[in-house]
Amino acid sequence: MEPTEIDQYSQDMKNRLRRIEGQIRGVLKMMEEEKQCKDVITQLSAARSAIDRSIGYIVAKNLETCIRESNVNGEPTDELIQQAVQMIVKSR
Repeated sequence: MEPTEIDQYSQDMKNRLRRIEGQIRGVLKMMEEEKQCKDVITQLSAARSAIDRSIGYIVAKNLETCIRESNVNGEPTDELIQQAVQMIVKSR
């Protein structure tokens, strides 16, 4: 399942990952400052949740593009949908 568009990752997707990168840097800073374990875990959980949402967003956008291309070419989309489901399940 690979779109043929040259820029398959939108600026929004990249911005999401940059925010996650900032969250992780913040967690490292918290650890260096000896913040409480509970607070570090809370921030790590937030970062993990953001990563999970990013995975879903990327898979959904990719699937949307691939289905549009398949429809234009008169190709079936069942396999594309199955691949997307497998990617989401695998990421969990």
